[in-house]
Amino acid sequence: MNKKTLMIVTVLVFAVIVAAIVILNKQLEKTDQEQNAGKEVSIKNQPTIGDPDAPVTIVEFGDYKCPGCAGWSESIYPKLKKDYIDTGKVKFAFINVLFHGPESLLASLASESVYNQDPEAFWDFHDALFAAQPTNQQHDEQWVTPDLLLDIAKEHAPNIDLDQLKKDIVEQGTLAAVEMDNQLVTEHNIKSTPSIIVNGVLVNEPFDYEALKALIEKGLK
Repeated sequence: MNKKTLMIVTVLVFAVIVAAIVILNKQLEKTDQEQNAGKEVSIKNQPTIGDPDAPVTIVEFGDYKCPGCAGWSESIYPKLKKDYIDTGKVKFAFINVLFHGPESLLASLASESVYNQDPEAFWDFHDALFAAQPTNQQHDEQWVTPDLLLDIAKEHAPNIDLDQLKKDIVEQGTLAAVEMDNQLVTEHNIKSTPSIIVNGVLVNEPFDYEALKALIEKGLK
């Protein structure tokens, strides 16, 4: 075998190996998603956007203190909303997670209060709260305060009773709703945020929009 032929054979072998690895990875990803399939998450009494009769339900388990959740809200959610929520194919719900302690609780109490008072304003408040997350500090440094939450509500949920919001934050008036979310976190064994579940299937890579779309399209068939 001459040098040129050896080089061609080597390239072909390498190409076959790469192709085999790609196929194997896709098979493993599919297997992982099948293993992650569980019962669908109940979204009763949860903030939900989209057509109530949409065939696909997506649930985000998120924490307002989580940098990853803020990143997902900024980079993936707008695409999801444009392609699937606004077109009536998907309904989307958000469930609070309290992985980052007292500030996570404060933000959750406030979001539940806004939702109770004005469900339509919830999503503007929700998006603004993620947008308010600082990008130049450690995620465990304190930034969620009652004053910040009230300021965000003044701008993004102007029709709510701010005195009631303050009471719900300080006196934990919406704690029952937050505890219900926490029960769902436990029930569905949520270990990290953001956790995105499509029709009962946990998305392995929440920032892989193509993988998310594949699950959605499967649910639409």
